Amino acid sequence: MESPATETELCAFFDKHGIAYKTHRHDPVFTVGEAQAARAGMDGGHSKNLFVRDKKKNHALIIVHEDQRVDLKSLATKISFGRLSFASPDRLMTYLGVLPGSVTPFSLLNAHRQATPDYKKILVVIDEKLLSYDLVYFHPLHNAATTSVSPKHLVKFISACGFEPAIVTFEKSPQ
Repeated sequence: MESPATETELCAFFDKHGIAYKTHRHDPVFTVGEAQAARAGMDGGHSKNLFVRDKKKNHALIIVHEDQRVDLKSLATKISFGRLSFASPDRLMTYLGVLPGSVTPFSLLNAHRQATPDYKKILVVIDEKLLSYDLVYFHPLHNAATTSVSPKHLVKFISACGFEPAIVTFEKSPQ
């Protein structure tokens, strides 16, 4: 199942906002390991994307380098949230319009489209390390393709969706 916004609509949004992109097709992937196997020729920063919440129903989309270990306890302190847990599949669909395995910063297009004046904003957190690459890669609202953009255009996309990303330096993951 694709998200409420389609890949075609995502590409139209990119075009409207002057965001350069390139999409690579592959079999559906559900884990970082499967994505690693499918990405021949895609050099750059690859991510894992987590949608979390605290007990006060604050939500955050965490965009980190795929090798980065995320300590939810220390992250909660960094972003001034309460104790974090992963959002349920229902919350993923409600807030981002995607299913587990398809979480992507590009799903902010769905959040942007359904936003109302009382809609709680989602905090968008980007791993500083990911922004050091020439290209970064994400699913285009489904997990049977991967789309590359420059870090500058990623931030431009997030801003065009009405969100201001917080850039966070994560602890270096043990090797």
